[in-house]
Amino acid sequence: MMFLLKSKRSRSLLFVLLFLIPGVKTYAKVGQVNNPDSLLQKAYILNIMHKVADWQLNEWNTNGFKHPKVDWTNAACYTGIYALGSIKNNEKYLTALVNIGNDLNWNTGRDRFMADDYCIGQTYALLYTRYKDKKMIAPFILLADSIVNKPHDESLEWKNKIASREWAWCDALFMGPTALSYLSSATGNRQYLNIATKLWWRTTDYLYDPAEHLYFRDGSYLDKKEKNGKKVFWARGNGWVLAGLVRVMENMPANDPEKARFEKLYRDMAAKIASLQQPDGSWHASLLDPESYPVKETSGTGFYCYALLWGLNHGMLDSKTYWPVVKKAWAALASSVQPDGMLGYVQRIGASPDAVTENSTEVYGVGAFLLTGTQLYQYLNKHPEAGKN
Repeated sequence: MMFLLKSKRSRSLLFVLLFLIPGVKTYAKVGQVNNPDSLLQKAYILNIMHKVADWQLNEWNTNGFKHPKVDWTNAACYTGIYALGSIKNNEKYLTALVNIGNDLNWNTGRDRFMADDYCIGQTYALLYTRYKDKKMIAPFILLADSIVNKPHDESLEWKNKIASREWAWCDALFMGPTALSYLSSATGNRQYLNIATKLWWRTTDYLYDPAEHLYFRDGSYLDKKEKNGKKVFWARGNGWVLAGLVRVMENMPANDPEKARFEKLYRDMAAKIASLQQPDGSWHASLLDPESYPVKETSGTGFYCYALLWGLNHGMLDSKTYWPVVKKAWAALASSVQPDGMLGYVQRIGASPDAVTENSTEVYGVGAFLLTGTQLYQYLNKHPEAGKN
């Protein structure tokens, strides 16, 4: 039955009735922020980060871990939880990570040389830096030493299970070099950073398109095309890269001989990514064919917003150019959080662009969101005037 409710009172009554019907969701439209003016207030940023993080922790505590605790999916989430826990008076989030580490006996995954399986090492190294408990990094040090000693001379072609041995896919650049770089900072052992940078450029030489300033997902995508005939560049895949890039640079000493090369790559990618932002402030699942995937995607958007904010916080990007970009991106992210704290519009696990909905969620999207919020909070601490315009 279709009918029109002409009066405001009738519409309000319908809303109340819907609220009382079991199974009907009545949250404010996902994709809409009730008070856009509050988005850049530090209290709002902290509150929405707490909301998202607490939803995720409660999900784990209530329903268990959907993926193994050591898995790359959760490991990406831990990076954001750690970032939030590093803000004063948020230590409960660090405690949650220590408990997870203890449950795992501080081990990495079973597939020793696959970057996904030691992504968690970056969180172990960060926790060790804070608490100085050697058990937190002892198993990872043994693995890292064996990575340093491997020849790394296999072809990166996408065959023969190469991902189990080398960084042959772009996602790996968030998983592997970051973990080794943070371990290098935690231990003072420069070998770990050296191998991270060496292998970073090996992967880049194979998967980076210097004309587009973007990375192919893996060798199987080098010749693939989107529906519009353009190359396939996956939003989250390049999000993994850009976020991984800043996390490696975070561990580079000022005099590192590779620093200038990393900085150039970062600025080139940042400019390209900014140019591909959609009118709603997000990036869609396909960077060069957003029309085929017309809905915002929050894991790629989160990693881009995080990496661009990191560049602003470290004086590497021009605020006049990039502050408007991150403001729009943050609005797209914040409007994707449902009232209970669940982050929507996260593309499921995959290797290429795919559809999303407001109810699509995954842990790595939460990690990207929290990394972004933490960098935004830091930026507004340094530039409070930025929150007023």
